[in-house]
Amino acid sequence: MDLKNLFEDTLKASRKLALLKPATVDAVLKAVAAAAIEQTEYLLAENQKDLDRMDPQDPKYDRLKLTEARIRDIAGDMENVAGLTSPLGEELLHKELPNGLDVTKIRVPLGVVGVIYEARPNVTFDVFSLCLKTGNASVLKGGSDAAFSNQAIISVIHDVLKKHNIDPNVAALLPPDREATEALLNAVGYVDVLIPRGSQGLINYVRQNAKVPVIETGAGIVHTYFDESADLEKGKAIVNNAKTRRVSVCNALDCLLLHEARLTDLPALAAPLAEAGVEIFADAPAYEALKGNYPEDLLKPALEEHFGTEFLALRMAIKTVRNLEEALEHIATYSSKHSEAIVSENPEHIETFLNAVDAAAVYANASTAFTDGAQFGLGAEIGISTQKLHARGPMGLEELTSYKWVVRGSGQVRQ
Repeated sequence: MDLKNLFEDTLKASRKLALLKPATVDAVLKAVAAAAIEQTEYLLAENQKDLDRMDPQDPKYDRLKLTEARIRDIAGDMENVAGLTSPLGEELLHKELPNGLDVTKIRVPLGVVGVIYEARPNVTFDVFSLCLKTGNASVLKGGSDAAFSNQAIISVIHDVLKKHNIDPNVAALLPPDREATEALLNAVGYVDVLIPRGSQGLINYVRQNAKVPVIETGAGIVHTYFDESADLEKGKAIVNNAKTRRVSVCNALDCLLLHEARLTDLPALAAPLAEAGVEIFADAPAYEALKGNYPEDLLKPALEEHFGTEFLALRMAIKTVRNLEEALEHIATYSSKHSEAIVSENPEHIETFLNAVDAAAVYANASTAFTDGAQFGLGAEIGISTQKLHARGPMGLEELTSYKWVVRGSGQVRQ
């Protein structure tokens, strides 16, 4: 494959997107959603080829796996995106200057969005839908682990685009090899922004080697602090949901911070985790509180390496703290600035936590599992940005736009 030609074709196709009517875009998204459902058997068969090459114990296996239910959810997300109002053309500022110039600041597409991701075929659908809705072309670089799945998905998308007389180059899939990665990192003049989705290693590599501007979607090293005043029943549900709902996602809980005054409640707090088979790495006070009250084969003493680890598995660390300040210090030391939560009935502690914690999403008395574009009402997401420039948190439609200044005059010249 001639990658330079591919980039050129995608750039040319991106310019045509500005001419598409919103109704056409929505119709395409709905048609792709319907096609995904219709082609479920084909998509699952191709996905199985990828699954057959991966160890089921690999944390990425669950991310790679497609099911009928997941395909329905993906289709539902695309339907949701189709139903959202496009931000394109939104007037952000409008004023008339003393010299008579009419100045407007409006939302416009970023242009060509490149995304590098690992074993997550759903990302192919998500990126396409969000980019098309915002007038962006997309260059997709999936990992080799999901090669069959991604090729099947892009073929479904291209078929729909052709039926609607839209250049299929608006959604390009690169080969799953290192050469393609290097080409994308260096696609200056063709790709406007590059978004890596995956492990911290992938994100670091892209940030350190890309010549194209990068928006980081970081790994999730997630904490929940169970305060001295926390409600036990709320805590049980929140901690269990944050840890076990889906262990392979970036908003899953990695470390429970427990106020020392609540050590006696730890066995009850951890009971749902035991039922789910969660392996716990507990510091000395937590270990003693759980010893004899938690399955012996699932309870291990915590080592320093267990703090600041994104487990992506049925594993979790527990750290005992003396007060809120110590919890905040631990989070500041180990957090990846993704999602952090407090369980507390103390309003002052809640506000201190929400204001002091530096993360893309902070929660009070709720599970971090909600850090998700669809859950935040964005329809879907292209990733969770953990940086502070341009976008932060779930990146939905608005985050895939820039703006430009439109100036209308009547012959004015500057003196």
